Amino acid sequence: MRRIVKLIAVYVVLIAFSATAQDYDKKKLNWYNGAKYGMNTENAYKKLLSGRKSEKVVVAVIDSGVDIEHEDLQGSIWTNADEIPGNGIDDDKNGYIDDVHGWNFLGNADGENVNHEQLEMTRMLKGFEAKYGGKEYSDLSDDEKKEYDLYKKLKEEVAKGKGNAEKTMAVIGDLYDKTKEADEKVKKKLGKDSYTLKELKKLKKDDEVGTEAEMLYGLAANGLDVETLKHYTEIFQARVDYHYNVDYDARKIIGDDPANFDDKFYGNNDVEGPDAMHGTHCSGIIAATRGNGIGNDGVADNVWIMSIRTVPDGDERDKDVALAIRYAVDNGAQVVNMSYGKSYSPYKDEVIAAIRYAEEKGVLLIHAAGNDGKDIGENDNFPSPKYDSMDKEFTNWIEVGASTRYGKPNAKKGVNGLAASFSNYSEKEVDIYAPGLEIYSTVPQSDYEESQGTSMAAPMVTGLAALLKSYFPKLTMFEIRDIILASGQDVSEVETTLPGDETKTVPFKALCETGKIANVYNAVEMAIEMESKK
Repeated sequence: MRRIVKLIAVYVVLIAFSATAQDYDKKKLNWYNGAKYGMNTENAYKKLLSGRKSEKVVVAVIDSGVDIEHEDLQGSIWTNADEIPGNGIDDDKNGYIDDVHGWNFLGNADGENVNHEQLEMTRMLKGFEAKYGGKEYSDLSDDEKKEYDLYKKLKEEVAKGKGNAEKTMAVIGDLYDKTKEADEKVKKKLGKDSYTLKELKKLKKDDEVGTEAEMLYGLAANGLDVETLKHYTEIFQARVDYHYNVDYDARKIIGDDPANFDDKFYGNNDVEGPDAMHGTHCSGIIAATRGNGIGNDGVADNVWIMSIRTVPDGDERDKDVALAIRYAVDNGAQVVNMSYGKSYSPYKDEVIAAIRYAEEKGVLLIHAAGNDGKDIGENDNFPSPKYDSMDKEFTNWIEVGASTRYGKPNAKKGVNGLAASFSNYSEKEVDIYAPGLEIYSTVPQSDYEESQGTSMAAPMVTGLAALLKSYFPKLTMFEIRDIILASGQDVSEVETTLPGDETKTVPFKALCETGKIANVYNAVEMAIEMESKK
């Protein structure tokens, strides 16, 4: 059983567990807004912001889509005041028809949407196959030989990734079949459609279904059941069918040329799309209605979420990322959340240009460091805070790693310490950490789930940036960036297990430039002081 759980964890970081707010562990609910290793958000509102006025701030969420009808996001969804809904006309003349709540770069004018995509390495491999397939190394120029070496590397990576996914899918698929059969037998024995852990424990000694009950009990203890295993089989099937499939072409649905960045007026206004779980979860961390007694409480209390659907199940395209950043800037976003990343970026210059454009306009970009448990100073995760071709660093960027609510390793809970075991890190390229484990937030259909990842940590910082801009509108986003990095809770000397290597312990200052966890209370105090000097 432990082998299965570990096998899943290696490949799947953003694991969601469904639970109602009433059933959810109260110790974990909104922990990220609390004190100790949370961001001390609640105390900031109670002690520092009470009685202060705030202004609406537009936050762009470049992601998989957002459920704009979610009960806990009402009043927090951006509306394009210059666009008349549903009239089929580009009223504001920005090139995007009926972009009332944002834009979907993963669809077409007929309302069809891309859900699955290849990984970038697979797309690049396909291009190299056409160019170098069957050619001899000795016949190539020096420049071609460099590309050829990358081609061979990609070929090995794609083959390895597909092989591992197929093996994992086979193991989990077999377990799913057995679990489904056991589940049906236990339900039949009990004469009902559900059962509790207590009932399973009693049935362990039953002559008829004892073996099945014991298996189901063991799975449940590891957070696994029939539906969860079914979900994982679908995840790994998608990796085989789409992510590592060189023959799959999702872009034919959209109809644009993904290499032509001037071909930019494509997509549709379906800002939710076929699977908005990830984007909705991030949006809830930023903006879920505070204090209404349902679900979770967002970090910021006066924002509009602009949904820009750009991230499929697979790797996002550089073109979509660059255009999404520009769309956010041009339509009034002051903060942009980017909880995604990939290992290769064939059109990185276009992405850099888009980031520079945001920088010129004073827009702050918050990016998740990634979930591979690796040093991103040595292992690329794009878009990146630092590109080899850059002559100066971005001044509008915050790179975020994921922290936990545990100061010390907790083997029983599978926690390696203050730094989340999956989080990417870098003493120079990750700026700060924020809560990213056991995060309960909004998901589609007005539901709530617990998830984990640096994808959850980034919107924590995005929410903080939006809060500061909302209550201290005279501050520039560059000043807000400086405040966030300077005001974090200093945990630089706290020892934590090195993400990705359970055998090593390091001080937290080895994982990010500041050695800090984002802290709302400290940031608001600093903003008050800075405002008073203006």
